[in-house]
Amino acid sequence: MTETQVLSAIIAGEHCDPFAVLGPHRAGRMRVVRTFQPDAVACALIDRDGRIIGSMTKIHAGGIFAGELPARTRRYAFRVTPESGNQFDIEDPYRFPSTLGEMDLYLLGEGSDQDVFRKLGSHVTRIAGVAGTRFAVWAPNASRVSVVGEFNHWDGRRHVMRLHPGNGIWEMFIPGAGHEAKYKYEIQGGDGKLLPLKSDPYATYHEPPPGNSSVVFDSRYRWTDDAWMQRRSATPAMDQPIAIYEVHPGSWRRTDDGGYLSYRALADELVGYVSDMGFTHIELLPVSEHPFDGSWGYQPIGLFAPTQRFGTPDDFRYFVDRCHAAGISVIVDWVPAHFPKDEHGLARFDGSALYEHADPRKGEHADWGTLIFNYGRREVVNYLIGSALYWIRELHIDAIRVDAVASMLYLDYSRKDGEWIPNEHGGNENLEAVDFLKRFNGEIHAAGASTFAEESTAWPGVSRPVEAGGLGFTYKWNMGWMNDTLSYMSEDPVHRKHHHDKMTFGLVYAFDENFVLPLSHDEVVHGKRSILGRMPGDEWQQFANLRAYYAAMYAHPGKKLLFMGNEIAQSGEWNHDQSLDWHLLDRPLHAGVQTLLRDLNTLYRGSPALYELDFSHEGFEWIDWNDRDSSVLSWLRRDNSGNFVIAVCNLTPIIRENYRIGVPTGGSYREILNTDSGRFGGSDVTNDRITSSGVPQHDRPDSIELRLPALATLILRPENGA
Repeated sequence: MTETQVLSAIIAGEHCDPFAVLGPHRAGRMRVVRTFQPDAVACALIDRDGRIIGSMTKIHAGGIFAGELPARTRRYAFRVTPESGNQFDIEDPYRFPSTLGEMDLYLLGEGSDQDVFRKLGSHVTRIAGVAGTRFAVWAPNASRVSVVGEFNHWDGRRHVMRLHPGNGIWEMFIPGAGHEAKYKYEIQGGDGKLLPLKSDPYATYHEPPPGNSSVVFDSRYRWTDDAWMQRRSATPAMDQPIAIYEVHPGSWRRTDDGGYLSYRALADELVGYVSDMGFTHIELLPVSEHPFDGSWGYQPIGLFAPTQRFGTPDDFRYFVDRCHAAGISVIVDWVPAHFPKDEHGLARFDGSALYEHADPRKGEHADWGTLIFNYGRREVVNYLIGSALYWIRELHIDAIRVDAVASMLYLDYSRKDGEWIPNEHGGNENLEAVDFLKRFNGEIHAAGASTFAEESTAWPGVSRPVEAGGLGFTYKWNMGWMNDTLSYMSEDPVHRKHHHDKMTFGLVYAFDENFVLPLSHDEVVHGKRSILGRMPGDEWQQFANLRAYYAAMYAHPGKKLLFMGNEIAQSGEWNHDQSLDWHLLDRPLHAGVQTLLRDLNTLYRGSPALYELDFSHEGFEWIDWNDRDSSVLSWLRRDNSGNFVIAVCNLTPIIRENYRIGVPTGGSYREILNTDSGRFGGSDVTNDRITSSGVPQHDRPDSIELRLPALATLILRPENGA
């Protein structure tokens, strides 16, 4: 190309390497500086003190100026005179070297950089004493990538980035671009066509739709949870109580005018509420940036950015910090299974199928209208794992819950014959996704956090260690228990004896995985009704059923999860567009359920028998699982020291007098919880004095007689028990 052609390409935004043209360059014995200032009528070189040290000549009518740089001058800037005559000084972005070192580029190319979020994206920094922001993005198939923003009038010709051809990373330091600057990437595909402006995949903050710009964010937050973070361990403590309160931040509670509570308001109101209720964890539905409210966050665009709906990233940090100060762990839902097709997002990011598969038989979820990540591409895996590590290291999240794991594991997930491609062995397992999940779990545990899998099939070893042939998750949601027990509880009590196995079958496999018992948001939407709404009978019976069910859940092996609103017996389905129906607490039956959940959490956290051996046969014994005619179930839970509690459920609306169950030891027993208590809205059918009779029962040497309230669960403890 001739010099004129080169300069014309710069002006047209068609030159892929402006660093070879603009900035300082040797020309024989001289150093020549060139700059592109399309709106300027004049330009001069100045030193760090603002003194003019050289004149510049306009060498192309399109706005390219050139001038000789005086000898021994290292730092310089431009004084630009635009047509308006209002002069301004500007640093030359093309005089700064690469911001990425050889090791950075090697690890990024290898897809093994655990600090990828510190290398890619936007980062406020100073280079050679000049303040600005360094930008870096992966777009290997682009012919040109530019940073555009308010700082350059969204002109893609002004800040064309430097390409590292070995790994397809484009990067640039832009002086003067700083905290809260809005920006996007203007990308020219390999075919030379401009794509829709793209948000930064690694941005940590975004502006609201419809703008969808990424925002430079320089965190100034000072954490106060050092002691909490130091207690983290790569080996999770499986013998601890976990009672999770699952929350959609946009609809837990609204302001008086119907607006969202901010992260800081949630730190005050939600954290205080959860602490008072006795839950150990808050789980947030996805708070990664997402364009569509109705996706509840499950179709994310910005996997490194807490959504701007509730405040800034530092506001989110404050929320997490306050949780830790209250002794509450934080779980976030995280979505590596798919992403939406919004044109400003990851879809065909550089004009090619970069983050997704090119073949729709592997690359699209028809059910959701979304694209599937290409888990066989090391840079994509690095992006995903880097995101999870960012939430853990930078935002101090304690655990990650992975959504829709089944859709990742199976190539034929929700697909008909001919709509999917078998793996190399002819099977339907997505081997690349399996490898990704194993690596993900290993790195998250090494970072001191836990992982939860929402996996709805019988895939073996989801929560078993990778070295033992498992996927390596810490916990797995027990979808089978949830479906079976909700189905049973929906039956009219007169028919329950015919469905008794639905309440007992879960114990056949209860110790195959490290299970969480989830009554999640998915169970109170899309016509399924609320949990209360599934209970049969009149109002009193509905509430009695619900109370009995909750107590049975807390006495069952497995960690616990309740979606917000379940604890106040929400009558209607969850609506993400409005607050929970907190006014229901004015009604005694609803307030009674809330009181029950508070008491259950207190009892649970104070009773090691209810949690220490959740994942071991040694922690559970049936007393009688087969009294289907009476719809009564009774069992023992034990702790590591051999202390035990007894749970008895009567799931018919009949008071059963003198009901005898076998017990391990003789002596006195007492009720430590009775869901028929008047405190909870029940009828106060209780057992004041319980003493063993010496009569063998249920293959045990001793027994006790109980008065079983209608539709109620009792939890008992020996008087001399821990």
